[in-house]
Amino acid sequence: MPKRTVIVSVVALLVVAAAVVAVVATRAGGTVPAEAANRSDAAPAIGTAVTAPPVSTPPASPSTTTTTPASSSVAATTSSAAASGDAPLAGRIKPGASHSGVATFYDTDGTGACGYDASQDPLNAAMNVADFEGSQACGAYVEVRAAGGASVTVRITNLCPAPCRVGQLDLNPKAFDRLGARNRGEIPITWKLVSQPSAKQISLRYKDGSSQYWCGIQVIDHRNPVARLEVRAGGSWKRLQRTDYNYFLSENGAGCGGAVAVTDIYGERLVIDPLPVKAGVSQPANRQFAQH
Repeated sequence: MPKRTVIVSVVALLVVAAAVVAVVATRAGGTVPAEAANRSDAAPAIGTAVTAPPVSTPPASPSTTTTTPASSSVAATTSSAAASGDAPLAGRIKPGASHSGVATFYDTDGTGACGYDASQDPLNAAMNVADFEGSQACGAYVEVRAAGGASVTVRITNLCPAPCRVGQLDLNPKAFDRLGARNRGEIPITWKLVSQPSAKQISLRYKDGSSQYWCGIQVIDHRNPVARLEVRAGGSWKRLQRTDYNYFLSENGAGCGGAVAVTDIYGERLVIDPLPVKAGVSQPANRQFAQH
């Protein structure tokens, strides 16, 4: 091969190598190629919210649980804290805040997405998705008032999925009767959170399938909405994640059967002595939040 041809080939190879190095350096420096930036099927950036369909009934096994993000653990206390005058842990349903919507009715025995047992008490209702907040509304008592002045206080026991609108409550028919005639279909209402004076004592229930290795804990008959639940494990308090079917999960068994601390939206924290892990059994805790 002539010497000139060899030189030209070597130069061409050097040019190609330099171009490759330049591309690699550009990508390493953080520049995103235009074709990748313009792809409509590219994966969303980290932190992009993904909305899952609402869950209206509890799943049958722990393998299908859905949880909300965990936050930092709270400091340990060994006795009930005095309730504050505000509601630092409240979500959409805040004391003193009035909500507008409509009341409808459906056939219910008090069971549903909150996982409560059937009840003969007809004064219960399902909450719309937005105000339900992934089970945060479970067990809340709300006073519902019609335009004419009639009112009724109901306990939230279920989720009312779409087409229920923001502010809408789907009541037990007998609760609806206290606001107006059923033939109206729906009634414009306002509603607000109340702190029920005649609430029972709080009970705890371990979910079916619970053991020392995995457990779900439910709070029942609380006067005020529950904001968080912690378990005593390894000499410190661990905050459990809350599911959209109203149980707090310890998926690695930490604290199952140990002391439990329950905090309401006002910041009152009740420490409950250890209870045996009896799956599916409601066990009285002999505690109750203060009335507001």
